[in-house]
Amino acid sequence: MSVVSLDSKSFGPTLGRPGILLIEWWAKWCSPCRAFGSVFEGMAERYPDITFARVEVNGQPELVEVMGVQVLPSLMVFRDGFLLLNHVGALPEPMLEDVIQQARALDMGEVRHKLAEYQASKARVRVGLHGA
Repeated sequence: MSVVSLDSKSFGPTLGRPGILLIEWWAKWCSPCRAFGSVFEGMAERYPDITFARVEVNGQPELVEVMGVQVLPSLMVFRDGFLLLNHVGALPEPMLEDVIQQARALDMGEVRHKLAEYQASKARVRVGLHGA
């Protein structure tokens, strides 16, 4: 699969799709971005079932601000809309491969269960504070 470009209109819908999403934050003037870009593109070809996307930071300042991107290149890995990794800097191919395998192996049912438990505990704390 090829790498898709994201902008402010396509970011939300792409993030909302199920599955693994890797987003590379880059700029044309960034030498490390260009070096990491070839690794990123190679992985996109190797894993057609994963969405590989790029945000060119100079054209998307609102997304950069909202997502807190400060250093290039940056890589964000999502699964089913959950942010799993926010990595600053280029990754060598073996490390990117490992990140992908860890994202695949994650038990999303367990993640959702833990999130529900956490949200329920926060709700109980809020009720307790307001009821006192």
